Amino acid sequence: MFLTDAPLDPRALVARVMRASDGAYVLFEGVVRNHHHGKAVTSIFYDAYRPMAEKELARIVRDVETEFPETAVAVQHRLGQLDVGESSIAIVAASPHRAEAFAACRALIDRIKETVPIWKKERGPDGEEWVGWQGRS
Repeated sequence: MFLTDAPLDPRALVARVMRASDGAYVLFEGVVRNHHHGKAVTSIFYDAYRPMAEKELARIVRDVETEFPETAVAVQHRLGQLDVGESSIAIVAASPHRAEAFAACRALIDRIKETVPIWKKERGPDGEEWVGWQGRS
């Protein structure tokens, strides 16, 4: 399961991918920040077309693990209402060597932001606004 409505548990993701042969893991957590393009943000609501998003996340994980064959990866993205400071995504890449773990983690987040249909509605003192998944930051 890649999508969840519950708070993320990054340590559970680490435990899922770590092997005795691994010498490194990289854990990336994306968190809700209090601003975006000069506007104040108080919370974000994440939504997705779940079947398509799950399928695309699975494809990305397979592709990255193929590209980095000694690396195991896991990802989880939270949906629903999140306040500033809460984690929206957690990615773990474990590998015998740190360079591959960093590269795999970076590849995952970049591809997820490019192709997974997850949308966010930013809320702030000036109202709320949907931000599309393509070209998002």
